Amino acid sequence: MNEAIKEAKLAFDNNEVPVGGVLIDNKTNEIIERSYNKINVKKNAIYHCEIDLIINSCEKLSQKYLNDTVMFVTLEPCTMCASAISEVHIDKLYFGAYDEKNGGIEERKVILKKQHTFNTEIYGGIMEKECRSLLKNFFKKIRK
Repeated sequence: MNEAIKEAKLAFDNNEVPVGGVLIDNKTNEIIERSYNKINVKKNAIYHCEIDLIINSCEKLSQKYLNDTVMFVTLEPCTMCASAISEVHIDKLYFGAYDEKNGGIEERKVILKKQHTFNTEIYGGIMEKECRSLLKNFFKKIRK
């Protein structure tokens, strides 16, 4: 999660909502890809950190599924990102801060109970205090 937080700090410094993440190869424990939110720079509301990680990792590995991978992200993914994580078969997701407003994990868990849906293991609240602090500081800064 420390590496995801480094990415979130880059987002903060680039005036993006500070959400950062990394995708790890489960077999080697090597980082495949790292990213942060790029909604403002790309001028695209769906350019979330998780989407960027998935697109770049699939391109880098030349494959459509990301089996045997683990994603660490500093904020609970929205429904769009949770669906994308399942769609590309990421084995495990660890996230930091819970997102009561836009978090899609609890809703996604209901969908994951359906047959023929890849079931990503999900663990939340990892280093939550540090992750939430970045978000709070960012929104204080932009509301001044």
